[in-house]
Amino acid sequence: MLLGFILLGRALERQARDRAASSLRALVGLQPRTVHLVTKGDDLDQLDDRSVVDLPSNQVRVGDLLRVLPGEKLPVDGVVMAGTTAIDESMLTGEPLPIEKRHGDHVTTGTLNQSGAIVVRAQRTGKDTTLAQIVELVRDAQTRKAPVQLFADTVAGYFAYGIMALAVGTLLFWSFAGVPLFGDPILHAQEWPMLGHAHRAMPHHGSPLLLGIKLMIDVLVIACPCALGLATPTAILVGTGLGASRGLLIRGGDALERVHQLQTIVFDKTGTLTVGRPTVTDCATIATVSETDAIQLAASVEQGTSHPLAVALVDAAKSKSIALLPVTDCHTEAGAGVTAQVNQRTIIVGNRPWLEACQISIPDKLTDRADSFAQTGKTAIFVAADGQAIATIAITDELRPETASAIRSLQQLGLRVMMLTGDRRSAADAIAKQISLAPENVIADVRPAEKSQAIARLQQSGQAPGQSLGQRVAMVGDGINDAPALAQADVGISLHGGTDVAIETAQIVLMRSNLTDIVAAIRLSRATFNKIRQNIGWAFGYNVIGIPIAAGLLLPNFGIILNPAFAAVAMALSSISVVTNSLLLRGALGRR
Repeated sequence: MLLGFILLGRALERQARDRAASSLRALVGLQPRTVHLVTKGDDLDQLDDRSVVDLPSNQVRVGDLLRVLPGEKLPVDGVVMAGTTAIDESMLTGEPLPIEKRHGDHVTTGTLNQSGAIVVRAQRTGKDTTLAQIVELVRDAQTRKAPVQLFADTVAGYFAYGIMALAVGTLLFWSFAGVPLFGDPILHAQEWPMLGHAHRAMPHHGSPLLLGIKLMIDVLVIACPCALGLATPTAILVGTGLGASRGLLIRGGDALERVHQLQTIVFDKTGTLTVGRPTVTDCATIATVSETDAIQLAASVEQGTSHPLAVALVDAAKSKSIALLPVTDCHTEAGAGVTAQVNQRTIIVGNRPWLEACQISIPDKLTDRADSFAQTGKTAIFVAADGQAIATIAITDELRPETASAIRSLQQLGLRVMMLTGDRRSAADAIAKQISLAPENVIADVRPAEKSQAIARLQQSGQAPGQSLGQRVAMVGDGINDAPALAQADVGISLHGGTDVAIETAQIVLMRSNLTDIVAAIRLSRATFNKIRQNIGWAFGYNVIGIPIAAGLLLPNFGIILNPAFAAVAMALSSISVVTNSLLLRGALGRR
């Protein structure tokens, strides 16, 4: 019976742990096993069965053309070359609504083609796909230990030695001191619960040594395996798996633990709070320069860079059918501006500090217009030619539709929300006003290289003026220049649509690139660690009550000892209860 109950408990525990890992298995099963390779046919919109050959998905190479029919899953990361369809990306991003895809759009492995046949050119295959990387990161996350788990493992390690010492002490006490202290009736004590036909008058133990051995076995069985060792890893296993299924890629239990300790969340502005697609709205020039000439010079200088403001200038020139001029000797100063030669003229495009550093004076007319742009939340850049400022151009980037609601939700959770930007103070304050951020929660005029320093200062300062204690800080960003700040923060959070270096640096990746998922990540972390506290509390309570009874606490006064088989049942139930409580995390988050 002892072995039977132990094996039953292990089987039930294994089944519960397998359920906890189901989210990861669901991700692994997203990639199809076979693909339809396009082997011939110039017109991709008019393919027939003779133009397509089926082969295993692991034989696909970068550059291959693949046909994906309605109802099939995408086998590779790639770009749509022909056809139009709607793609269900819910298993990857958590977004329930299908996304329309047409020529030139990117698609991801494992997502479901719902409505139309498409042809996709493979860009990433096998282990290089987004899905494969997510699976690997989730596997890594579920094996990386949180600090609370390391503590629990340490306690459990010492606990094991303590239990062995207690078991030996129990054997020695009841073999040599128990009967002399409490008398011979101890040898006729009743086992609890009664699993046979024994009764109180029937002797069960025969000798003090036999009694001591039985109680020693009770102590060892009821305490091993200890539920304390399962309390943390099972909850983290469930938590990280749930995060993956809801579009939250959390890199390890340590990151999950730090999230629930956060006090401050700092957002980069461009591309994070905003959609990251700035547009030109206004242009003011000196009397001798036309608006067309100013935009032409600015866009020509910026055509070789990928900064969002540069893209906005180039797009503005294209929309007005303004031809770009050839440039030479182009030099970019990160976070400041660009200098280049255009038709043997030195053109500088950048912010006001950059022009002032280049010893270029700015007419009052242009500074006044730039100030008026900033008061409405627009970014003003200046254009200078041969040492003279000739224009200021206003660029704005719309806020993400969910920005305001996400910030309100974070504030309701008791977090301090801040914005970090390189914009001038007036422009930054205008944006902050739109999303209900107080001026003291805005850090403006920050160069890219200074972002990590700003995060470090917040970590060293208090949450409010006058506090000396440091605070736990998260940084949310998406760009290359955000990477140092993401690494400096206690928790770095990146949008999936951000740069590769930002994604690699962050501890949490928002697969839907939706800011409200930050709220979901914090709630997930808090719920997970509530389960951990419950599990640890149960494990300690079980041991505090069960071990003394197993050691014979009730024997002198009540004449009752545990049956070893019942001790095995109690041990199995304690482990199963901890794992089952962790699985209840699914239901708790499902109701949110």
